[in-house]
Amino acid sequence: MTDTFMKEKPVFPLLVSMALPMVVSMLVNSLYNIIDSFYVAKISEDAMTALSLVYPVQNFINAAAIGFGVGINALVSLYLGAGEKEKAGNAAGQGLLCCLVHGVVLAVISLLFMPHFLAMFTDDEQVKALAMRYVWITFSFAPVIMAELFFEKIFQAVGRMKVAMVSLLCGAVTNIVLDPVMIFGIGGFLELGISGAAIATCVGQMVSLAVYLVMYVGKPFPVKFSGRDLRPNPPILKRLYGIGVPAILNLALPSLLISALNGILAASSASYVLVLGIYYKLQTFLYLPASGIVQGLRPLIGYNYGAKEMKRVWRLFELTLVMSAAIMAVGTLGCMFFSRGLMQLFTTNPETVEAGAQALRLISMGFLISSVSVTASGAFEGLGMGMSSLIISLCRYLVVILPAAWILNHFLGPVGVWHGFWISEWISAVVSGCLVARFAAICRAKH
Repeated sequence: MTDTFMKEKPVFPLLVSMALPMVVSMLVNSLYNIIDSFYVAKISEDAMTALSLVYPVQNFINAAAIGFGVGINALVSLYLGAGEKEKAGNAAGQGLLCCLVHGVVLAVISLLFMPHFLAMFTDDEQVKALAMRYVWITFSFAPVIMAELFFEKIFQAVGRMKVAMVSLLCGAVTNIVLDPVMIFGIGGFLELGISGAAIATCVGQMVSLAVYLVMYVGKPFPVKFSGRDLRPNPPILKRLYGIGVPAILNLALPSLLISALNGILAASSASYVLVLGIYYKLQTFLYLPASGIVQGLRPLIGYNYGAKEMKRVWRLFELTLVMSAAIMAVGTLGCMFFSRGLMQLFTTNPETVEAGAQALRLISMGFLISSVSVTASGAFEGLGMGMSSLIISLCRYLVVILPAAWILNHFLGPVGVWHGFWISEWISAVVSGCLVARFAAICRAKH
C-alpha cells in the first residue's frame, strides 16, 4: 500500500475499509465498559456507586484526549494530502507534546478536585473511600491515556485503521481478562477489589499503547517526528487547538444536555428520567455505527482536501451521508414499530413502558434528518473547520433543544421534551446545510 492510496483507491471500498474497523473497535469498547461495570457491581453496591460518581470526570479526561486527537488527526491528514510531510511530522510532534502536558495537568487537577467533587454527591465515607482508591490509580495514568489516543489518531490519519482496531482489541481483551483476576484474586493473585479494576484498566491502556509503539517503530510509517518537532511551534499549535477545542466541546455537550433534561423531567416524575436514560442506552447502538463511519471519513476527507481532490471530497461526503441515513432509517423503523418491545428490555412497569414507547416514537422522527448534521459535523472536523462543527453541535445539544424542551414541557408536559428532540434535529440539519453550502461556495471561488 502506497502513502497516496487515500486519493487513488476507489471511494466506496476505501470508505468502507476505513470505517469498518472503527465500528468494530467502538462496539468492543462498549462491550468492555459493560463487562467492567458488571464485575465492579459484584464487589458491592457501594463500589458500583463509587464508579458511577467517578465516571463524569473520567469521561471528561477521555473527551479531552479524543477531542484534541481529532485536531491532530485532521491537521496531519491535511498536510499529508498536500504533500507536506515535514509539516505533518511537526504537527504530530506538537500534538504529542500537548497530549503529554494535558495528561499531567489533568491528572494533577483531577486528583486534587475529586474529594470536593465526591462530597457534592454523597456523604457516605465508604463510597468516597472506594472512589478515591479507584481514582488515585486510574487518574495517575492520564498521560498514558493521552499518549495512547495520540497514536490512535496518528494511525487513523494515515489510514492504518486496522492497527488502531487491533490495538484497541488487545487493550480491551487484556482488561476483560484481568478484571476478575485482579478484583477477586483468581489464580494466586491478591484480591484487590475496586483497586484491581483500576489496575486492570491501566494495564489494558498500556497494552494498547505498546501495540502502537511496536507498529510505529518496527514498520515504515509515513509520519515521523524528531526531538526538534517537540519544540513549541505557535502557528501549528494555534491550528491544533483551533480544531481540538471545538471537538472537545462537541464531546462534552451531550453530557450537559442530559443533565439539563434530567432537571426538566425530574420535576414531573422520576419515571421520565428513567425513560431518558433508557433512550440514551438504545441510541448508542444506533449512533455508534454512524460515528464509526464518520471516523473513517475524517482522515479521508482531510487528505483529499489537502491534495485538492475536490471531486473525491464531495463523493466521500455524499457516500457517508447515504450510509448514515440508511442506519438512521433502520433505527426509525425500529423505534416506530417495536418501541414497546425495546422499552420492555429495561423495565416491566406498564406505565413506564407506555411512556417510553411514546418517547421513542416521537424522538425517532428526527433520526433520519440527523444524518445530515452528524455527517456535516464530522466532515468539518476532518477539514480542520472546528468552529463550523461546533456550531452544528451547539444547535443539536444546546441552543435549540433546551429552549424547545423547556417551552414545550410547560405547555405539553414531558411529551413536549420528546418533541424537542426532532425539532432540534430538523433545525440543526438546516443550519448544517447552510454551512455546507457556504463551504461549497468558498471551494468554487478558490478552484
